[in-house]
Amino acid sequence: MDNKDALNAFAALSQVTRLNVFRLLVKTGEEGMLAGDISDALDVRQNTMSANLSILTQSGLVRNERQGRSIRYFADMNGVRGLLAFLMEDCCGGHLGLCQPVIDEIACAC
Repeated sequence: MDNKDALNAFAALSQVTRLNVFRLLVKTGEEGMLAGDISDALDVRQNTMSANLSILTQSGLVRNERQGRSIRYFADMNGVRGLLAFLMEDCCGGHLGLCQPVIDEIACAC
């Protein structure tokens, strides 16, 4: 990931609906959600949700799969991993122990 990709990801997350969508998709994990179910869960009109899902997909933080006539969306953990790695690339001036609390905080406890 480079500066341009990171800025694109942050821009996608800088709007409340998109941030809520991303957090919802992270929570749903591998099963993801259908676009209509995301709209219903967040009480957002489907055409508005479609535009927001498109921006998130272009950012690399969300991916989709067509399932018949529907589209299922997932948090793209490779994109998330890339963004976090970019942010932590030169962490703590070589003192890896200083980064451990951050790593512990973001590690999945599931």
